[in-house]
Amino acid sequence: MYLGQNGQIVTKKTQAARAQAAGYWHGEGLTGAPSIVVDLGTQEASFYKGGQLAGVSPVSTGREGYRTPAGHFHILQKELHHFSTLYGNYVDESGAIVVRNVGVLEDKRPPGTHFAGAPMPYFMRVTEGVGLHEGFLPGVPDSHGCIRLPKNMAEIFYANAPEGTPVTIKY
Repeated sequence: MYLGQNGQIVTKKTQAARAQAAGYWHGEGLTGAPSIVVDLGTQEASFYKGGQLAGVSPVSTGREGYRTPAGHFHILQKELHHFSTLYGNYVDESGAIVVRNVGVLEDKRPPGTHFAGAPMPYFMRVTEGVGLHEGFLPGVPDSHGCIRLPKNMAEIFYANAPEGTPVTIKY
C-alpha cells in the first residue's frame, strides 16, 4: 500500500489498473523532430513532434535507492526484445523459477541455476543503465531506475522515437 495523492491509501493493484489504461496519442499527422520529456514528480512522459504535444503517458520511474537520473539525454539504442542484464530471476535447467526478482550484483546464485533477465520490451536506452520500456505501473516510482510505460504507449513511443531523439528527465 502507498500514500497517494490527497492522502489517499492506494494499492499497487488498484493503481496499476488505472495507470495501464491511461495515456493518449494525438501525434498522427504531426511533423517535425521528436522529443520526450519525463516528469519525475508527476510520473508522466510527454512526447513532442516539432514542439507540439503528440501524446502523454503515465510512467513508473526509479524508487528510493534506484533514482532515475535527471538531465538531458538522447536515445542511444533501441531494442524491441531487450532483457535486463542486472535484474530478473534465477531459474533451473527446465526454466522453472527458483528465486524470483533478483539482482545479480546483490543476490547469490543458487547452485544449479542460471540468471534469466527480466523482459524489457520496446527498450530505448538513454544512459548505460537506464531506458524507457514497457513494464508494470503501480502508480508510484517502483523501478530500478528505468522508465516504465504501459504497453500501448511503449509501442507508440518506440515507433515514433528514432535513435538520437532528445530525452529530458526533470523533477
